[in-house]
Amino acid sequence: MDGGAERAFVNALEPKTLRRRSGAVSMTDLRALETELLAAVTAAKDETALEAARVAALGRSGSVSALLKTLGTMTPEARKEQGPLINSLKDRLSAAIAARKDALRGLALEQRLNTETVDVTLPVREPPAEIGRIHPISQVVDELTAIFADMGFAVAEGPDIETDDYNFTKLNFPESHPARDMHDTFYFNPKPDGSRLLLRTHTSPVQIRTMLAQKPPIRVIIRSRRSASSFPAAPIAATAIRPTRPCSTRSRGSSSTRAPTSAI
Repeated sequence: MDGGAERAFVNALEPKTLRRRSGAVSMTDLRALETELLAAVTAAKDETALEAARVAALGRSGSVSALLKTLGTMTPEARKEQGPLINSLKDRLSAAIAARKDALRGLALEQRLNTETVDVTLPVREPPAEIGRIHPISQVVDELTAIFADMGFAVAEGPDIETDDYNFTKLNFPESHPARDMHDTFYFNPKPDGSRLLLRTHTSPVQIRTMLAQKPPIRVIIRSRRSASSFPAAPIAATAIRPTRPCSTRSRGSSSTRAPTSAI
């Protein structure tokens, strides 16, 4: 009910309702008002029209709100009689508006479901948990590898199962070094000759194998695949060796040459 209809209704209702000087409204008039307001709520085709009906009835200048304002001008006896009637009318209208709003939302959802279709024959999209993701450490290793590659470093690979010679002896680990103990290194069963293979515990054996197989200049990185026996450490080890070059040194009037080697 728009503003013009509301004013016309109130103007038509006023001479009938103010039958007593107290300003009391008759039951017949309240029922007629309720019937008209409920009809406006039921006729609302969308939430915008429903909101307009709510404002016309329960808004600050609505018809029901106007009746509530008249309670202050009534006598105590009339107020006691009219107050529950007008408040019950307000509650019934509020409930009807809420129910209509739910119904309109249900209709809107049904219309949307009827217009939007889904091809159930399409394959189901696999969730990210099923596809899998790159581990953060692996992402960092890939980024570091790309950075070192831009600086001219190659990636060196080596066996994960190593000999005691490459893992310890060639690195000057004495026989009594704690790293050789069983609780720090995983050994395989001894061979007939008494030697035992082990899980590589660091990247140094790969560096040794690279230096034995190549001649300087050497610029390599080793991507660490740490064994279960090793403590987590840097994911990449880098080695840079420049070619030997003679240089002269003078001591007490004599000259000599030496060929230093630089390793990083």
